[in-house]
Amino acid sequence: MTAHSRGCAPHPQELQQQGRWANLPPELLLDVIQRVEASEVEWPERRHVLACAAVCRSWRNITKEVVRSPEQCGQITFPFSLKQPGPRDHPIQCFIRRERATSTFCLYLGLTPSLQGQSDKLLLAAHKIRRATSANFVISLNPDDFSRASSTYIGKARSNFLGTKFTVCDGEPPHDAAVSSSNRSNRRIHSRQVSPRVPAGNYNIATISYELNILRTRGPRRMRCTMHSIPVSSVREGFSSTGLDESNAPVRINGEPLILKNKAPRWHEQLQCWCLNFRGRVTVASVKNFQLVAAADPSRHVSPAEQEKVVLQFGKIGKDIFTMDYQYPLSAFQAFAICLTSFDTKPACE
Repeated sequence: MTAHSRGCAPHPQELQQQGRWANLPPELLLDVIQRVEASEVEWPERRHVLACAAVCRSWRNITKEVVRSPEQCGQITFPFSLKQPGPRDHPIQCFIRRERATSTFCLYLGLTPSLQGQSDKLLLAAHKIRRATSANFVISLNPDDFSRASSTYIGKARSNFLGTKFTVCDGEPPHDAAVSSSNRSNRRIHSRQVSPRVPAGNYNIATISYELNILRTRGPRRMRCTMHSIPVSSVREGFSSTGLDESNAPVRINGEPLILKNKAPRWHEQLQCWCLNFRGRVTVASVKNFQLVAAADPSRHVSPAEQEKVVLQFGKIGKDIFTMDYQYPLSAFQAFAICLTSFDTKPACE
């Protein structure tokens, strides 16, 4: 079978250029990429690391070997980094900008929005679609394309009628070993796609539930997150989350899933309000503000320190601006999906 029968053949000039760069000695190439990776630790300068991966196949392979995961280095470099767990010892700090007119939400990397806005590193975007019986938050890499057929589609969060329960679905299996049972054909491989080898589907990776406030008592919302793709042992033994291949059903893991709950606030007598220590990252009181910690059964032998560790915090700092800080074992995609559920109206929970 010729190259033409399998698909479009590359231009001869392109092959010549790729060969020229690919013929660099591996030792020299490794040293160059290591220097670039070590020097460009923040965005937008870190785009030079991506440029190295885009030169040719040999450069891409070495770049992927050099660049470590967010869990190891605390950096987000490639699109697939958005579905890898964050670092263990400190959070990755992000912020969310809400556009009320278009019902879109954009996740950016960084402490706070820059004055210009152009230098903010966009990670993910979501569009809220209100239906008669539910609300959907469609998540994409592209803020201008939320089509499920697009190569930039990531997943979605879907609510029930009351907005008290949300199902977070990944557009692709949490791991390459999974095979979707969807009848959809494979999408085209795209440079920005997170996992290009598998077809689009709905993989239930998390369920977020909000407790009904029947007595209308004062206080923040109470939420509970069941992470179907993360075992509870991840916060005890320190290994990365694992998942299996069940489409349109909770992803199966070895062991019980990790349960997250919102950290209980304390009543401040002088301020006459419920308070949490957000360490300066939240400045505006809001019912949407929360911190999530592990809710482990005593039989799981999870230390008290691990149960007190905040793995995700979300809060308001200005009009339509919110901070989102996450760390292991959550990924940026999982954390963003959880925070999106807080934007939906929940009269029965407040």
